Amino acid sequence: MLSFTFSHPTELVFGIDSVNQVGELTKNLGKKVLLHYGKASIKKSGLYDVVIKSLTEAGLEVVELGGVQANPIFSLVQEGIELCKSEQIEVVLAVGGGSVMDSAKAIAAGVYVEKDYWSYFMKRGDVQKALPIGVVSTLPATGSETSPSSVITNTEVQHKRSINSKQILPKFAIVDPSYHTTLPAYQTACGISDILSHLIERYFTHTTHVDFTDRLLEASFQTLLINGPLVMMNPQDLNARSEIAFASLVAHNGLLGSGREEDWASHRIEHELSNYYDIAHGAGLAIIMPHWMRYVYKENPARFEQFARRVFKIDLAFDRQEETVLAGIDAYEQFLQDLLLPTTLTEAGILDDRFEEMADNSFVDRGHTVGNFKKLNKADVMNIFRLSK
Repeated sequence: MLSFTFSHPTELVFGIDSVNQVGELTKNLGKKVLLHYGKASIKKSGLYDVVIKSLTEAGLEVVELGGVQANPIFSLVQEGIELCKSEQIEVVLAVGGGSVMDSAKAIAAGVYVEKDYWSYFMKRGDVQKALPIGVVSTLPATGSETSPSSVITNTEVQHKRSINSKQILPKFAIVDPSYHTTLPAYQTACGISDILSHLIERYFTHTTHVDFTDRLLEASFQTLLINGPLVMMNPQDLNARSEIAFASLVAHNGLLGSGREEDWASHRIEHELSNYYDIAHGAGLAIIMPHWMRYVYKENPARFEQFARRVFKIDLAFDRQEETVLAGIDAYEQFLQDLLLPTTLTEAGILDDRFEEMADNSFVDRGHTVGNFKKLNKADVMNIFRLSK
């Protein structure tokens, strides 16, 4: 196990009707609020009215900025920064899924950057300060509620990049699973895939003596394998929704990666897929991750065998290691297919071949390899795209 420091200051407010506390929680951070959200979904669900009522009753002044899309774009972030400056905003409140939260974080940090803000995303500039951020989550997926990162797409230069800083950790995160019941099945499935991907990026490591976090990761896998099909069959199942929402938070708040080297190659590869084709992040990960697994498993087949046996209960003889490994990967891919997610580019309707262009783009200002389980170069990334066809 590696040495580590773990701290998590975000206040989590979880449960049915917890959204009613948003006004009082926000009031502790400032009096003038930028309410940031997506398009029509929070108004259709009634969540918008509940939030506005709570903020108004708390005596807060609200300025609104909607329009966040599935892969949040830098131009809207810039618009939000200017709005915050002109309106003297004191706190940013994100109401929505991971895209809205990421956009809100980028706005909150950008208020204090004088020039060339995009360079922070391209070269991982050090964010020194940000407006306080609160979030109301409507989709368990990215774990952005309790993560210190923001992923943004700049459509002008065709790059999808992130900033990472404790300064953009939300001060509070409200998770009310009753508002997840209105999610379309496809969004629910993409969210489950995204949560699984955060577990996988941490699980496949060469760090030894990490049995405690292995077991926590495996329990999280099992939670999703059990409760994912339940919400797909019955979207109104609040118990299953709650399990998935809690797993989403724990999967990406840093705890499960403590003391172990993480990978993150699949995320970087997928970011180019969703950058070029605007596919949902969870759907892109459902395509990339099984093929990444098949490409890298020989780097440490014992870890893949453990995954197969402990998570998917593959029960083959111990002298049949490779069969066990491949059966585990197949079982993971089948689970994604059972959620009706695409697991190939063809199934997602992506028929043209821009693999070299995407691979080149993924390495701009980032060195020559990606990942830790197997350090992938440009040729490796292109091979994984080809396997994903």
